Amino acid sequence: MARRNDEHVIRGACHHDCPDTCAWDVTVSNGRAVELRGVVDHPVTRGQLCPKVNRFLDRVYHPDRLLTPLQRVGPKGSGEFTPVSWRAAIEQIADRLGAVGSPEAVLQYSFDGTQGLIQKGIMADRFFAAIGASIIRRHLCGVTANLGAIDVSGSRFGVDPENLRLARTLILWGTNTVLTNRHLWPTVEAAKANGARVIVIDPIKTPTAAHPIVDEFLQLIPGTDVALVVAMINVLEREDLLDHEWLERNTTGLSDLLDSARRMSPEQAASITGLEVDRIERLARTFATRRPAAIRCLIGPEHREHGRDIMRAIAMLPAVTGAWRDAGGGMARSTAVYFDTALGPSDDLPERPAFNMARLGEVLTDGDRIEALIVHNSNPAVITPGQNSIIEGLSRDDLFTVVIEQFMTDTARYADLVLPTTTQIEHVDLVPAWGHLYLSLNQPAIEPRGEALPNTEIFRRLAVAMGLDAPGLVDSDEEMVRQVLESDHEWMAGITYERLVAEGFTRLNVPDLHRPYVDTTPDTKDGKLRLGALEYQPGTETAEGDPALARRYPLTLMSRKQHVRFLNANYGGFEEHFPRSGEPKLEIHPSDARQRNIGDGDRVRVSNDRGSLTLSASISDDLQPGLVTVPFGWWHRSTPERRGVNALTNPTVADDDVGSAFFHENLVEVSLVEG
Repeated sequence: MARRNDEHVIRGACHHDCPDTCAWDVTVSNGRAVELRGVVDHPVTRGQLCPKVNRFLDRVYHPDRLLTPLQRVGPKGSGEFTPVSWRAAIEQIADRLGAVGSPEAVLQYSFDGTQGLIQKGIMADRFFAAIGASIIRRHLCGVTANLGAIDVSGSRFGVDPENLRLARTLILWGTNTVLTNRHLWPTVEAAKANGARVIVIDPIKTPTAAHPIVDEFLQLIPGTDVALVVAMINVLEREDLLDHEWLERNTTGLSDLLDSARRMSPEQAASITGLEVDRIERLARTFATRRPAAIRCLIGPEHREHGRDIMRAIAMLPAVTGAWRDAGGGMARSTAVYFDTALGPSDDLPERPAFNMARLGEVLTDGDRIEALIVHNSNPAVITPGQNSIIEGLSRDDLFTVVIEQFMTDTARYADLVLPTTTQIEHVDLVPAWGHLYLSLNQPAIEPRGEALPNTEIFRRLAVAMGLDAPGLVDSDEEMVRQVLESDHEWMAGITYERLVAEGFTRLNVPDLHRPYVDTTPDTKDGKLRLGALEYQPGTETAEGDPALARRYPLTLMSRKQHVRFLNANYGGFEEHFPRSGEPKLEIHPSDARQRNIGDGDRVRVSNDRGSLTLSASISDDLQPGLVTVPFGWWHRSTPERRGVNALTNPTVADDDVGSAFFHENLVEVSLVEG
């Protein structure tokens, strides 16, 4: 692949928390990466990189990049640090971790700063297991959606997204595909060209909902999805569109489901959802009769108290209609379960105390104190709800905090030590996808810049300094890749380290027209899909479920990933990626703005009992009355309060501490800032 004697190309893959996992080639000249381009022959990503990744090399060589370990010298949060040697940093961490009162007083906090299996956490998890540290359940996103699907089918499998090209009805439910899953859009266009009816269901008129190929947009009231589903099933029974032979052979619980549906007429659902009766009826008929029929749903609807009910309800629709029978029919969700199933078994780590990551503020500020916090692959001060309590916890003088990072993030500013880590083009990793079935090997294109080290090497050094001798703590990155690839699952046949080195990526050996729950058996006790009662609970469309609170704070706030150049906190601190306005804005419907004498561009204060932000207003018909939005991912310096949207969001999780946070359930008020 060489171009000239001094220039060569190294293949890798994007690591971002995104369904697409683009394959890329890095051109290196005299040891410097000079070009990054998408791999044209990748069947899904097809040579196209998204706008944030198009500037990835700017990030690698950015003047603000952290290239040496740093020791805090000023107050926590001040960002005042001085360089320190790796030896001194590692020794200090080892000494502090060894001196905590109990291993459980050490907490690991990490998420999806990289999706690569190696740098994300295999070595880190081994290290923290060896010292007996507490762990964070990585449930901020996706888990509630998984649970809703599992309630019906016993597992998380969905349609291979590539097969959506076969659909003649394609519902994009609560997902902004054009912006957050852009490499699926050509598949949607292919389905449309083949005669598909494309329907979007969303509380907000997103760029996907407004796209010209979309046939119909249903803008339902947030949190009313269950009522819509139950009314659709009412229509299916009333119009004799149920396949009773399929239902008898492949499902249980139909009678309970139909009892629920008979109590939710389309007229009742219309009053709840804000949709017209005829549109609810047409949606039901279309999904049942224009086949293959598929739903694309990721995590949008899950971030509510009753999010699991919503996801369970949506998962019942293809079970009721037998949509799974058709190649390209059913429900397309995350493909991560295919990789979880096919790849080698994960390490058998001991049970330890665990906390839902949404509760970080509570964990850091309650009386049963965490004494040491190690953060990697995450910026919790920005991404986690309950931001003010998190900052309170990070500000504790008695909390020893280490942050492994590439830049001085809002979290890193509160660290005692900041350790510089490598970027994706400087280390080895194995990268699965959650939007397709291609597994990629990322190879380092350049030597680590400055003194930056891979996450894995940092934890190897800490293990040595602490005298740990648990298995696997000295394994190299290549050895860990080979361990993950050691699998006798049929989907991994012929997929070896050597093959990935030669080709860069390869598809799991899942049959092209695989039909989950038809070609395979549902993972339930009786091998059948589980239906059952679906009860819409009045008031669930009211955020936080408290009428008294709603009188004080009459607007519902949702945080959105809405800007094309940054969809996550990795880029929220870089001016090169900001929108032209250079600041986040509060979007508000014209009627709500008029009631508050707010004009477009006015400075406003959005507030609730958790906090407040001062922002510029953007009046938009894309919303519905009663709903406001603030974009996700902006760093703290973007507002006068030095806070982001998560200063306002709800950190509540399910009673069993399992599942995603409720942070689309936020009651707020918006007022004009005078003067």
